[in-house]
Amino acid sequence: MTRLVLVLGDQLTPDSAALRAADKARDVVVMAEVADEAGYVPHHPKKIAFLFAAMRKFARQLRDDGWEVRYSRLDDDETGKSICAELMRRAGEVGADEVLVTEPGEWRLIEALRACPVKLRMLEDDRFLCSHAEFERWAEGRKTLRMEYFYREMRRKTGLLMEEDQPAGGQWNFDHDNRKPAPGGVDFSGPMRFTPDPVVDDVLDLVDRKFTRNFGELRPFWFATDRGQARQALAHWITGGLPKFGDYQDAMLRGAPFLWHAVLSAYLNAGLLAPLEICQAVEAAWKNGDVPINAAEGFIRQIIGWREFVRGVYFLEGPGYTAQNSLKHKRKLPPVYWGAETGMRCMAEAVGQTRDEAYAHHIQRLMVTGNFALLAGVDPAAVHEWYLAVYADAYEWVEAPNTIGMSQFADGGVVGSKPYVSSGNYINKMSDYCRSCSYSVTTKLGAGACPFNLLYWHFLDRHRARFEGNPRMANIYRTWDRMDGGKRRTILAEAEDFLDRLDAGEPV
Repeated sequence: MTRLVLVLGDQLTPDSAALRAADKARDVVVMAEVADEAGYVPHHPKKIAFLFAAMRKFARQLRDDGWEVRYSRLDDDETGKSICAELMRRAGEVGADEVLVTEPGEWRLIEALRACPVKLRMLEDDRFLCSHAEFERWAEGRKTLRMEYFYREMRRKTGLLMEEDQPAGGQWNFDHDNRKPAPGGVDFSGPMRFTPDPVVDDVLDLVDRKFTRNFGELRPFWFATDRGQARQALAHWITGGLPKFGDYQDAMLRGAPFLWHAVLSAYLNAGLLAPLEICQAVEAAWKNGDVPINAAEGFIRQIIGWREFVRGVYFLEGPGYTAQNSLKHKRKLPPVYWGAETGMRCMAEAVGQTRDEAYAHHIQRLMVTGNFALLAGVDPAAVHEWYLAVYADAYEWVEAPNTIGMSQFADGGVVGSKPYVSSGNYINKMSDYCRSCSYSVTTKLGAGACPFNLLYWHFLDRHRARFEGNPRMANIYRTWDRMDGGKRRTILAEAEDFLDRLDAGEPV
């Protein structure tokens, strides 16, 4: 009997588990652009365009390789609203009795497929370097899960940057070399840009018609949309961006959204590039003497360390992970996240480039938009949905642990040992944002005081019972206690006033 082989938009890999298990001579590949997947959050138009274009090109590649492919476009009259509806329709067309699928990266879709009235064979996604079982074995019996120790195991497993059983350069990471503040300018042209071809143009027209109300600018559109282009983008970055990536990976600079960052995560997470392929190319550049070890190690850690770690946490924690709210934050997501006017230069820059590029690097996400939401007490579910919506590389398996766990501390410490909060001083150190801000980062009280300064102490004060016993935060509370009592009361009152204005929807 014929079987259906479901290929999802983030599974654009010719040797995925489902395709390997299928028989090209008798099975039929199903790919579909459906309303449920395009609209379960208000995805950035660039993300939708990237995925639809990449899916259409991948379907063409499969046909060229001899597969029969039934592809449904969003604007086809017959296309169902959901993946399940399309599977049922295609099964009826070809008389299929079973569906093969590589495990999706979101519990939402896993559960939807399991509820679909078809015989389903779901195969683990082995494009990752660490299986579910392997991560569970590593996590078993540990009081805390810390990425650094997991990362070392992944280094040993892959052999990347290893000299026999020791780390290259004599240490596991070089973070102390990777925290230089923003330089005066950037000597890298940024990610490789591709001119839209007819396939991409058709998709852009579709997205322009269907998703005009979504937050984000669709054009100009320059993403790679097939594996060949993604490989070109990788080579371009290794030559021009990787040499200084390590030094400035935490820096932020006005008018320079990309700095020396790779901007490859959308291609990696959709399956156009493989994690080991990228890391081996980076390692080769270091071995050839083209890049320093701090750059190579810092990037490889993001892939085989952090990326694999957060996926492990997501599946280990289960479907309820995104509902966690350990700090009981309930504030609505402020309008500034959707582009409302603000005097906070750092927020304006981070949100503005998110709107324009569907991209912000990890420090902008963690220490600007994430930090502000945490300090302000925004509901982590709302923050989670925003990050899932606005970034081209966002899928729940990677986004949720970064947001619910690391950024918002909503999981109570599964991902991080303490909340990632800071005053305006950190942003001032790592960026040039504060120089053109309506607020003064050096002003702690009164008119023009930086909101991050006020909210930082407000957060620590309201959560004192939870965090004052944390060894990594004890000195902070001692500093707070040494302040004059009147000053502390004024800080808290001014922070409350700011939050009241935020709740009222006033410009902040």
